[in-house]
This record gives sequence, C-alpha cells and structure tokens, in this order.
Amino acid sequence: MLDHILLGCTVLTSGIEFVAKHTGVRAAFGGVHPGRGTQNALLSLGEKHYLEIIALDPLQSDAPDHYGVAKLIWPRLVGWAAHPGDLNSFATRLREADIAFDGPNPGSRKRPDGRLLQWKTLNLKDDHSGLLPFFIEWSADTIHPSADSPTGCRIVRFEIATPEPEQLSNTVAILGLDVKIVKAEYAQLRTTIAGPKGELALIS
Repeated sequence: MLDHILLGCTVLTSGIEFVAKHTGVRAAFGGVHPGRGTQNALLSLGEKHYLEIIALDPLQSDAPDHYGVAKLIWPRLVGWAAHPGDLNSFATRLREADIAFDGPNPGSRKRPDGRLLQWKTLNLKDDHSGLLPFFIEWSADTIHPSADSPTGCRIVRFEIATPEPEQLSNTVAILGLDVKIVKAEYAQLRTTIAGPKGELALIS
C-alpha cells in the first residue's frame, strides 16, 4: 500500500542535490501546493511508488509549516502515504474499528506542464507522531507520479522503528498496512533507496 515517501528539506534545490549526489538520479520539479506553503520535486521508486522531496514555497511565506521543514538542519523523512483503494470504503472500515480520522478531503497540484493532478486524502487523528501514514486516492484521470517521474531508483528498505512494536503492530494490522515494524530505542521511519550511483539511507 506504500504510495510515496516524503523527504523534507528547507530549500528544494538543496534537497534535489542531496538525493542526486547519493543516488545519481535528479528529481524533477513537481509544482506547488496552494495554501499548504510547500513545493516539491519527485522521482520514481518503481511502479506506484515515488519519493517526494518537499520544501517550503518562498512565495507562500504566510502559509503554515505543516511538516516542520523550516526547522530541519538536513533532509529527513517527514511522513509517508499509503493507497488503500477507495477512500470512502476505507473510511467506513475505520469507523467500524472506532479509529478517528479526518477526510476524505480533495487536493490538487498543477504540474509545470499545466496538467492538473487531483487526489483525495484521509488523515488519522492519531498517526503515532508521524509513524503511520496518511492515505491517498488518486483521481481516475490523474497519471500517478511514479509513471512519469525520473527513474533509476528503487526502495531497498522501508520500516517503522518503535520502542513499542506490539502496540503499533495491532494498529497497523487494523489499517491493513504491509510494513515492517522493528523494535528500537527511538521511534522513527527508516528507508534506504538505491540508485545507479549507490544507496541513500534516510530517517525521520
């Protein structure tokens, strides 16, 4: 169900250079998120998976810093998205499981070529401090970003580290997520991306 991984950075060009230096693949500018205060660059991680490098949009200085990227000293994982299929059906499942959420809410972004991408998202009220994803359903007439973003990279590892793996595993099972959970002293997301130049390990 992994849709995409979000890598936060303060300046978008710096994030693009950081990923390119380690993987050999340069992410392409994707566009801005109106009202969200961010802009992004994307690279494909295989079919239906991609990396989103996300940073502040200097032209939206009054917008809230939703992912806290302004405070980052170096690029870090700031979240991930999963695609469970029809979000309305998924929302019904969550209600039956007594899991609080917000959405589905519509979203959109215009690409540099003028094409409009549209989607719906659902956010958990308790995402365990960012360990759990938000959920996305792409519009039927929208090309998934993994299909036409720069290629050459793939996911070697993606996992959730937590001091309480048993508790989180129960929630993950209810959500229907297929993600590795490991016991660790600190809670964090971990991923390793491989490209033609080498591997890049990232944490939250």
